Amino acid sequence: MTLVRKPDPASADGAAPDRPVIKTSAALVGDGTDIAQGRHLAAAFLTRVQAEHGLPVSQRAMDLTQLVVSELVTNARKYAPGPVLLDLKITGGTVEVVVWDSDPVLPVARAADAGRVGQHGLEIVMAVAQGFEAQREPVGKRITARIALADDPGGALSGRRPL
Repeated sequence: MTLVRKPDPASADGAAPDRPVIKTSAALVGDGTDIAQGRHLAAAFLTRVQAEHGLPVSQRAMDLTQLVVSELVTNARKYAPGPVLLDLKITGGTVEVVVWDSDPVLPVARAADAGRVGQHGLEIVMAVAQGFEAQREPVGKRITARIALADDPGGALSGRRPL
């Protein structure tokens, strides 16, 4: 896990105090263990976020983050040649999951079809994430999903919001 100190330009008194940026990254190289490696990285990252930084991480957030990582890394492995980069970062009350791959074609969620076998990964990610974005990069594309770290005290699940 990487802890980076960077100025917080949103300070109320105009000063720029340091606010830690909590993140971790991995290059997944396609040796057949990428999906499991990504899930393990996500679980270890959120466990450390909770233990070392005292941030609340619900079991739901832990499970959904691993699911989102699994689905996004699976899609990258399936549709793009070469390495996959996985970044996890705490942003406010969310964990941001970012997956980069070398294919510039942006994914498109397919219409719901109960008879379709497979190809539901993007639908799943969009259903459980509070934010989702797909953008082209100079090389490839970057997919970002945000998952709330803590459940609502009343048990309500917040809906997806644009990033």
